[in-house]
Formats: sequence, C-alpha cells, structure tokens
Amino acid sequence: MNHAKNMYEYHVWANKVLLERMRELPSHVLYEEIKSSYSTIAQTFSHIYVVDVMWLQVLKGIDMQEAFQSARTLVEKTNFYSLDEFIKANEELATQYEKWMSSQQDLEQKINVNNPWTGSRNTAYSEILFHVANHGTYHRGNITTMLRQQGYESIMNDFSLYWYL
Repeated sequence: MNHAKNMYEYHVWANKVLLERMRELPSHVLYEEIKSSYSTIAQTFSHIYVVDVMWLQVLKGIDMQEAFQSARTLVEKTNFYSLDEFIKANEELATQYEKWMSSQQDLEQKINVNNPWTGSRNTAYSEILFHVANHGTYHRGNITTMLRQQGYESIMNDFSLYWYL
C-alpha cells in the first residue's frame, strides 16, 4: 500500500463526507458570515479546492509561483459555488489526481519546489500528497468549528473512521 496515495484518498473521502453533510443543512449555512480563518464555509471549501488545484499543477511540473497565480484566478468564482458545484469540482479534481498518480512509477521521486514563501526545496511527490491531505484536514476542522458557531453539528470524518470503509 502506498501511504501517500492512501492519505490523498482519505482526503477525497473526507471532503465528500463533509460536503454531503452540508446537504442536510439549510442552504444559507454555506454562505453565513462567521469570524474565522475564512468568512464563510463556502470560502473555506473554495480555499481547500484552489490549493488542491495548485498542488496538482506543481505535481505536473509547473513552477509553484505560476501554479499559485493560475489557481488564484479560481478563488472569486469558487467562493460562491453552490454545494453541487463544490461536489462536482472536487470529484473532477480527484479524477485528475488519480490519473496523475496512476501515471507515476515512483511517488518518492523528488522535484524541486520553489515555494515563494519559504524557498526552494527538493520535495518527494509523496510529501506533496501528504501535505494536500493534511491541509484539507486542517480546514475541515475549521468548517466543523464554523458549523458549531452556527448551531449545527458536523460529521465525523476522521482518518480512523476511513480505515473501516
């Protein structure tokens, strides 16, 4: 089993579980203004998605600064996605990641990532996949808190639950 690929698959599952939970709530909950890292749950889902897009571009060999600039163009559009648009966009992106992963012989292969905030570093593909999953986990936690601030429960999406699927 490739642990990095497994963590990415967990990330996809956890996003889906949380997005499906949102279907059970009033539609305004997605866009309710809250004091948090991002002003709305929609903006938080948007951030997760846009960063995932950026990292896929980096995995495909695009310079991080260029990938970042390209992905940023999605922010204003995705900040106002409907729940169905988030679900569809995430499904399509997961398919692109799966296609990329299946084309790789070695996820431990390293590429030079020139991070505009921290500098250049030789980074394994697997490290990037772990980062994508970890970044998503962090922001799904933000969404859970945002739901509680609005008086709603989230849903369990822990990695330990994913083990049993």
